[in-house]
Amino acid sequence: MNRRSFLRTAVTATGMLVTEHAWGVRKGSQRPNFLIILADDMGYADAGCYGGEIHTPNINRLAEQGVRFSQFYSAGRCWPSRTCILTGYYAQQVRMDPPRGRLPRWARVLPHYFKPEGYRCYSSGKWHLLGAPKAVADAGFDHAYVVRDHNRFFSPKKHEEDDQPLPPVEDGTDFYLTTFIADHSIRCLKEHAERYGEKPFVQYLAFTSPHFPLHALQKDIDIYRDRYLQGWDLIREQRHQRQLDMGLLDCRLSARETQTIPGWNLSEKELREQYGEGAVGHAVPWYTLTDKQKRFQATKMAIHAAMIHRMDIEIGRVLDQVKAMGAEDNTVVMFMSDNGSSAEQIIRGDLNDPRAAPGSAASYLCLGPGWSTAGNTPFRLHKYWTHEGGIASPFIVHWPAGNLPKGAIHKNPGHFTDLLPTMFDLAGIEPVQEWNGVPTPPLPGRSMAPAFTKDGSVKHDFLFFDHEGNRGLRQGDWKLVSAGKEGPW
Repeated sequence: MNRRSFLRTAVTATGMLVTEHAWGVRKGSQRPNFLIILADDMGYADAGCYGGEIHTPNINRLAEQGVRFSQFYSAGRCWPSRTCILTGYYAQQVRMDPPRGRLPRWARVLPHYFKPEGYRCYSSGKWHLLGAPKAVADAGFDHAYVVRDHNRFFSPKKHEEDDQPLPPVEDGTDFYLTTFIADHSIRCLKEHAERYGEKPFVQYLAFTSPHFPLHALQKDIDIYRDRYLQGWDLIREQRHQRQLDMGLLDCRLSARETQTIPGWNLSEKELREQYGEGAVGHAVPWYTLTDKQKRFQATKMAIHAAMIHRMDIEIGRVLDQVKAMGAEDNTVVMFMSDNGSSAEQIIRGDLNDPRAAPGSAASYLCLGPGWSTAGNTPFRLHKYWTHEGGIASPFIVHWPAGNLPKGAIHKNPGHFTDLLPTMFDLAGIEPVQEWNGVPTPPLPGRSMAPAFTKDGSVKHDFLFFDHEGNRGLRQGDWKLVSAGKEGPW
């Protein structure tokens, strides 16, 4: 693999590392653990440490005690982004965007790299390698909870543990998917501490929150019930000002794009039939809305905020477990979102009961383009597009043993394909150059570890984006972008 290693590492026979790096020398140190936390459809500006007003103390603490990046990129949609994280390749390289069957014979998934090095590997949450191997039998995770029903937070019908189907969750129980995903992760980590404490671990914690449908616990919704009556325009301005004040970025606030929505969205007529007079199909100026529209739209954003609020609480529980097992100091925690906030307004699953309380199991709501524009502050467009609003992701790295410059904001560009090379670098792993007897192409990413230091940087020759005809190419500080196959560059 063509990577510029930032660590000079010798691995002893016992698996201990003698490591020299930019922030000092640690002799005889254990290989680091890794906790990869992935949100689903969370906007760049939703978390407090990226300018948002949503209560995210655990995510914020990771940023305050670690480093955050202002120009880190996803692949613009759930499955290509997860492909980049789990294989290290652009999704197009491994037949995952568009999906065309199984992974190539030479393609590995994360555990295939780490288990031969003595790691235990766990996965909890969304498994979205379309047509790819099963999480345990083929991909190699030691334990995996997989939710395949992406339309129900309260009563998923299709989910499995260690590749075995679990019973559908009955309606009316106290089950909430975000909490259950964290529960599974905690069970894996407890077992690890009890039975495999001498081994390092990789925990892939892939939440489905705050992806539609907007389903949240009522007690969390109540916290934000009236918070968003001031509207998406003012919320967006406030988020942008906080971003400027914290030094996260220094660009202007983009204009709202009132006509651009996903082509598969419900029409204005269909939205009114489903949701009544409160429905809004486009990101129009807030002041043009009726009082009924303002209340309904503010309620939707309150549910979205409640979903993130609950996810942050569950992240805190997982972090508490890592601390309780004495692994906090040497666990590299990385937080990100699989794409920008979503402008989609569709109905799937059990459909929408207009009589149901918004956010309850019988409702089916989506955030929509007005609040999605606020979620992606200050950038243009949404999930699915390769404009900044679709691909810009928060990226936070927390690692006490790494002596990272606390609270630092790095403007070094990076991409999800950089995650595996970074993990290899920090763990002192040099993967063999073949798999299943077939030579493997070089990984396209770069280790971001040099950028974890105060003045370090990582140079990419280019960063590439292509999803359903939406294309992008970044070189240095220049970017080409095109919306759709026929769209001008």
